[in-house]
Formats: sequence, C-alpha cells, structure tokens
Amino acid sequence: MTTKLIEGDLEISFPGAKNARNFDGQQHGLSHCMKAVDFVVEFPDRYLFVELKDPETPVALPDRSAKWIEDFRSGELDDDLVRKFRDSFIYEWAAGRADKPVFYYVLVAVSDQHSGLLGPKTADLRRRLPASLPPSRVWKKPIAHDCQVFNLQTWNMNLSNYPVRRLSSASDA
Repeated sequence: MTTKLIEGDLEISFPGAKNARNFDGQQHGLSHCMKAVDFVVEFPDRYLFVELKDPETPVALPDRSAKWIEDFRSGELDDDLVRKFRDSFIYEWAAGRADKPVFYYVLVAVSDQHSGLLGPKTADLRRRLPASLPPSRVWKKPIAHDCQVFNLQTWNMNLSNYPVRRLSSASDA
C-alpha cells in the first residue's frame, strides 16, 4: 500500500509505510511550545521525519522567494530546522515511538540553480543535531541515523522509493 501526503503544492508517496501522518500544526497538540516536522512516516525498520520548504511554490511572490532563499543561504533558518527535528524526536520518544532509527530529510523545493546550497546545509544540520555519536561514546545510539537536505531533483534521484511531485505541474518534478 502507498500512502501519499500533501503539503501545499507538494505530494510525496510513501509505499510500504506502516503509518504516515502530517505532524505539523495542531495535530500534535503542543504547537504552543514545540516545533514539528511536516511528516512523520513509520516503516517496519525506521522512521522518516520530513520537513518541506517550498519557497518557489507557484503562489509565492518573487520577493518572498528570493528573501527565503537568502535567509536559507545565510543560515538564518538553521535553528528552526534543528528545533523541528529535536522537538519532533522528543515528542515521538515521549509517545513511546522513536524506537527505530530516525532519518531526517529536508526537502527544499528550489530550482536546480540553488543546488549548491544542499551539501553545505546537509553538513550544517548533521553537525548541529548531532547526527552521529559524540566522540565520548556515552550515547548508545545516534539521535538521527541520517540527515540530508534535498531539492526536488536530488530527492527524486536519491530517494526514488518516495517520489515527490509538484501538484500544479502536469508531470512529476
């Protein structure tokens, strides 16, 4: 069975998911004090936390798109992306879930001309979460087994099992 989740103009398919839900907003009941990723998707062997950012949505004003991309480039949005993961992880852990490896994927739906931002942003997020065990080896398992930032093209190339498409387009992105 394939579950499809929609956020704005983007739709992602999650074949084989045991449970997939929109998590951001009022769904978790703690939006007054906790940030949340857009989707939490459970598979038999792992969880995906997915955050979607769509500055180039067809309804976006060009000035706002450019401002968002500049804020993303400068690092102004990094704290928000880290907090969304951490708060979601705490929420899921406290709910008795997060009992399998957690993968954090950020989809920034920007054109390929901005693809040079993806690698540095992935490195920044991995460092700030942290996405690996600390050098002291006190932890028994990592908080995030992987963390990556994608655009539409790199998502569909690297995560082809979970295709994303822009709903306003006639074809997949």
